[in-house]
Amino acid sequence: MKPVKVGICGLGTVGSGSFNILRNNAEEITRRVGRSIVIEQVGARRDNDACDTSGINVTRDIFDVVNNPEIDIVLELIGGTTIAKELVLTAIENGKHVVTANKALIAEHGNEIFAKAQEKGVIVAFEAAVAGGIPIIKQIREGLSANRIEWLAGIINGTGNFILTEMSQKGRGFEDVLAEAQELGYAEADPTFDIEGIDAAHKLTILASIAFGIPLQFEKTYTEGISRITAEDVAFADDLGYAIKHLGIARRSKAGIELRVHPTLISHKQLLANVNGVMNAIMVQGDVVGPTLTYGAGAGALPTGSSVIADVIDVARTLTADPTNRVPHLAFQSDSLSSMQILPVEEIECGFFLNMTIKDRAGVLANITQILSTNDISIESLIQREREGSELVPLVVMTHDVKERNMNAAIAAIEALPDVAGTVQRIRVENLA
Repeated sequence: MKPVKVGICGLGTVGSGSFNILRNNAEEITRRVGRSIVIEQVGARRDNDACDTSGINVTRDIFDVVNNPEIDIVLELIGGTTIAKELVLTAIENGKHVVTANKALIAEHGNEIFAKAQEKGVIVAFEAAVAGGIPIIKQIREGLSANRIEWLAGIINGTGNFILTEMSQKGRGFEDVLAEAQELGYAEADPTFDIEGIDAAHKLTILASIAFGIPLQFEKTYTEGISRITAEDVAFADDLGYAIKHLGIARRSKAGIELRVHPTLISHKQLLANVNGVMNAIMVQGDVVGPTLTYGAGAGALPTGSSVIADVIDVARTLTADPTNRVPHLAFQSDSLSSMQILPVEEIECGFFLNMTIKDRAGVLANITQILSTNDISIESLIQREREGSELVPLVVMTHDVKERNMNAAIAAIEALPDVAGTVQRIRVENLA
């Protein structure tokens, strides 16, 4: 049978991993597909010593690849949302299937890309865009397709998880651990996308769409980073029986869809609380199957390349299938996507961890508890500790579930008290039940 011809655009970390997997596991892949998959052409601005491209047609113009009539499947592995978008749309226009690891491209432009792909009868596969080597897209879109997904929550950025793990286990400060993460190559020179939650928000946008059957809506995802988390926050949380994790959370309710990324306190008893280092993990709650947890490497050349090539295999298996009978891009038929609203964060209910500095004098605590009560906020637990030689002491309050807008009003009133120094650190609490 005629081999399936692949063109690879980008020979960086993921591109090189995908290239080598296709080469090294060629025999196993052929056994799975029923015909061989060969690398017809590579488009890369520079060579990569990790890849032996001898005998391969290598071009410096990546658009040569998408315009090559011999190529069946294009692997878009260059990243970004400008040239990558043009590249993918050109490939689709030319009738080529696309496999991508580009979470930003899918989260921000996926609706347009999928509509074009449906018009042209081609597949755009994107397993590698979320959680690297973890097959979470296939799990939700296919393995859990009998379920009505109720919620999902995950550690979907390894850099942030590494930083919080080091802060928790070694009592280190945020800036100190970030510098190490950059030295180790876990964080970029500009770490904004990782530490401020943008990377995780891209991934959560995709997960929520395939879980709930809604259009991709990255711009409505509430996003908060970890740069304000202190060693003191982590220590207090631990004393209360919680770990701080940077979670992406999507939940369906009668009112709408919650879509949010932020630091979160979760009980040490939860499996997610014990996912450490650069590893990723995603919990999914289905109405039939109950809770599931998927764990693994969320980045890296070979783990992410594993997901890329799994998509190539899936596409190769369905090249001759009727396009109307393929698995939909976002798991639901395109004309059946839900118009449920994305809830503003002010309407979301959860518990809160409040860490503040107050003057150690009579009546201060009473004033704070009165403000909380006025805003219908009940206290679950409270810690107040002395600081030797200082009239300023830390106060930590854990609350029961309350709407965010009530908490916003309470924090504004507390910060206005003359005996409260500085701002109130607010971290959300989730029970994941």
